[in-house]
Amino acid sequence: MNISAMFWDRLANNFDEQEGQYKHTHLKTVENVTKYLNANDLVLDYGCATGKTACEIAGQVKEVRGIDFSSKMIAAAKRNAAERKIQNTDFTQATIFDQRLKQESFDVILAFGILHLLKDPSQAIQRINKLLKPGGWFVSSTACMGDDETIPTVINNILFIPSRIGIFPYLRFLKISELEHSITHGKFQIVETETLTFGPTDDQAYIIARFVAAKKV
Repeated sequence: MNISAMFWDRLANNFDEQEGQYKHTHLKTVENVTKYLNANDLVLDYGCATGKTACEIAGQVKEVRGIDFSSKMIAAAKRNAAERKIQNTDFTQATIFDQRLKQESFDVILAFGILHLLKDPSQAIQRINKLLKPGGWFVSSTACMGDDETIPTVINNILFIPSRIGIFPYLRFLKISELEHSITHGKFQIVETETLTFGPTDDQAYIIARFVAAKKV
């Protein structure tokens, strides 16, 4: 098991409680994504964690399939769905490159809080394009640098060596321009963007959540 999987496994039991401090951002992100969902959609929730988002949108679509490389996150997601008696979700331990995921099989793919944890977000975005049906939607929310890039850059530099040698999970806050270039370069047309802070009144945030809705072209 790699260091990243072990790290997220340890967080699984208390993940929702810890994420509660970002409730404002989560609610706004879910509100935004509902505009791109239809009753007959098959949705892939990439990096689904405990399945919170998947369970919240399940009533609006045909099926939600969640994937995460943490086995304990997947176990928590299955428990959450069972407790809510949600029957149109399915959770599997996997990465986006798992060959069980068939090309052009999904109407919508979500990637919330995952792209900044990848060494090569562009590669994942290109894979997402292949998994989407023609005209499908890629909807993401990614931790990015705010207007003042100083502190996020310092954090990136501090974490570079520990993550490179495998003693800490990889993390790198992206510039908004870098993120959106990767999406358009991955053969998507960006239709909607919004910058969300991690608190309802934090207007000068160093790290922000960048919401992007993009259509496969």
